[in-house]
Amino acid sequence: MTEICTLTLQCDDRPGLVADVAGFLAQQGGNITDAQQFNDKLTDRFFMRVEFEAADDSVDGLRTAFTNVAQKRGMEWSLRRRSERQKVLLLVSKFDHCLVDPIYRWRTGDLALDPAAHAAAGRTTAALDACARAVAAQPDALEAQEALVHLYLELGWRDLAVEKVGLLDRLSALGSDPLLRARVLRLAREVGGMAGPTAEDRTSPT
Repeated sequence: MTEICTLTLQCDDRPGLVADVAGFLAQQGGNITDAQQFNDKLTDRFFMRVEFEAADDSVDGLRTAFTNVAQKRGMEWSLRRRSERQKVLLLVSKFDHCLVDPIYRWRTGDLALDPAAHAAAGRTTAALDACARAVAAQPDALEAQEALVHLYLELGWRDLAVEKVGLLDRLSALGSDPLLRARVLRLAREVGGMAGPTAEDRTSPT
């Protein structure tokens, strides 16, 4: 059984580095599936990231064997299985969707990582906390968006709440679910400054 592994490294730039890595993996029976490298001319440093297939029971041996190559070239490196989840720091802008997207993909398994912390530009980290709490509730349901609107209101960010409800209003108007439409309109009235109830809203079940 094979497993995808990722080798990342950096060291002083010099001739033969790519050949050393590719030759080592070939000798060990690894099959390179993706390789990227970058030479930083300002610092004269070489950076490389290689994905390769290897036998599942050979990964630990590869780590031990690559130590010799790395020491000769003065490399800083890491080798991990794709299945090994990394702890990451999320750095995002002030807009909530910048955090919603990676958290959603993390929850669905599209991103094999464990968010360890986050930091925000703009407003405050409370915006990210609010967003994370809402998405964690149920990212693919209206409940998550409702929670986010309510948290915006709690934080005093009515402009963001109005913007979010406006988007939900437009999206619900495109569908054919009267109950969903009624919930969005009720949420709009909570926020204020949005469209009032319609006949459809008044006759929809609660």
